[in-house]
Amino acid sequence: MRTIALLVMVALGGSAATARAAAPTVLATIAQIGQPLAVIAGDCVRVGSLLGEGVDPHLYQPTRADMKRLLAADLVLANGHNLEAGLRRALDALAGQGKVLFVAESLERGRLLPWSDYHSDPHVWMDPALWRDALAAAVARMAALVPDCATTMTERAQAHAARLAALDAYTAAAMDSIPTGRRVLVTAHDAFAYFGRRYAIELHGVQGISTESEAGLARIEQLVRLLVDRRIPAVFVETSVSDRLVEALIEGAAAAGHTVRIGGTLFSDAMGAPGSYRGTYFGMLDHNATTIARALGGRAAGFSPDFAKD
Repeated sequence: MRTIALLVMVALGGSAATARAAAPTVLATIAQIGQPLAVIAGDCVRVGSLLGEGVDPHLYQPTRADMKRLLAADLVLANGHNLEAGLRRALDALAGQGKVLFVAESLERGRLLPWSDYHSDPHVWMDPALWRDALAAAVARMAALVPDCATTMTERAQAHAARLAALDAYTAAAMDSIPTGRRVLVTAHDAFAYFGRRYAIELHGVQGISTESEAGLARIEQLVRLLVDRRIPAVFVETSVSDRLVEALIEGAAAAGHTVRIGGTLFSDAMGAPGSYRGTYFGMLDHNATTIARALGGRAAGFSPDFAKD
């Protein structure tokens, strides 16, 4: 297999042992996994994220440097359910060594939304209650690397969950404030289904669950009719997806005599810049909920960044 051969080549280029510091190294594929776990781990584990701001995990192909980082890590935390399609062969090779946990796949299939015969919708982080439980499996695996820190990490995870419950309540209130007829979220691709289920928002994506899917003219025409017939005031672009198809919706609605504006840019498959509030899991969810509520006629003051800090 080419992936295994590449791993061997990387190993020859530099020993994994020399890349490790005193604390175990954990590498998450996406920041939605890595950032909150870095907070929970503290100094006990070195947690990093492979994919950065604005990167689409559906389409990403690993570089040689990525393969070095994956090989050097003591534990790799991936989302799974084919979110990281381009990384899957490498991840499966490492999983055979017991080094990979597919975080979203740790949840019972019955709690997840369907996608295909083999995979569920991978965008589990859009439901904070589900994501809390998915991250719990990752915390347990990290604690096994450093048993002396297990109690500390468990306490941090509990504090994180309490703050997450407050953000969940804020988001629910913000969505409830949107007038009933306007509770329709139209985005570039179908990444918000868990958000919609959690907060009773109707969801429509131009593309499917994966950005690899193509949006046909019939789909665009269907969504234009929806916008016009139901007088939806806003649609949303995403940081990791081209806004070309969303612009087509706006132009189509205008041709039919209905003005639709871009309600804002949402974080779907990637978070904001590392080190910024929107580069945190709390900040990503807060930004999305606040932006959606305000654009669709609801009320949202914004969640407190200070409350989200440890």
